[in-house]
Amino acid sequence: MQVATTILQARALFDVLPRPLGFVPTMGALHEGHLALVRRAREESTTVGASIFINPLQFGANEDLEKYPRDIEADRAKFSAAGVDVLFLPNQAVMYPPDFSTAVDAGEMGTRFEGAARPTHFRGVTTVVSKLLNIVRPDTLYLGQKDAQQTAVLRRMIRDLDIPTHVTIVPTEREADGLALSSRNVYLSVEERQAAPSLHHALQALRMAMQMGKSKADAVAAARTRLDPLAQLDYLDVVDANTFAPIDVLSPPAFVIGAARFGSTRLLDNLWIE
Repeated sequence: MQVATTILQARALFDVLPRPLGFVPTMGALHEGHLALVRRAREESTTVGASIFINPLQFGANEDLEKYPRDIEADRAKFSAAGVDVLFLPNQAVMYPPDFSTAVDAGEMGTRFEGAARPTHFRGVTTVVSKLLNIVRPDTLYLGQKDAQQTAVLRRMIRDLDIPTHVTIVPTEREADGLALSSRNVYLSVEERQAAPSLHHALQALRMAMQMGKSKADAVAAARTRLDPLAQLDYLDVVDANTFAPIDVLSPPAFVIGAARFGSTRLLDNLWIE
């Protein structure tokens, strides 16, 4: 695996490698969900690229940027073993020089749900991913379904800005008890870890209740009872998969979505309705 730490190095490597090129952007702290993206890219691409960059623009003022898990050497070893050909490993000065001043606005979709809870988050995501796509110029971008709203925002950005990259969404990897894999799961205490799968169970209950003909309000009320008492719910809802606007019936394509805090750790999950 070759490693590039500057934009010039990255372009020099990616531009000469065989196509098609699949790309997996990450913030490190790799788990099986990230590696599933690499495996899918490896199956479908001649060359696989990845990046590790903890993007400060997508963290709010009181969020966990400084304590976000970091283990670059372990991540490099995992990417190499998984078959990544080129790893782009920039620092903050490379991505955001001192006079950097441009941002990509995520539009109305970026103001809902996660955008309402974290008002600067999606602008940070769209800005860094647009930069990465311009640097790497991949044929296909591989994203995980766990961050469903983020994938919808990025697909819209790529469409609206005419970026010549296809997007492939890879299903969420889960623990045996249903908990969606996340780099932030390491923050959970033993008790919080036992409680955390209840978010997934609540989403399943919401989907089942609506499939049985209950109104969304009644279905959400029933789903809330499946949450562990440790859970501090942010939202449970059903949304259109393309716009993330709330909908009242399970009309595909759609997502059942939820977010909750377990202690100081905020977790997201969703179920795809097709």
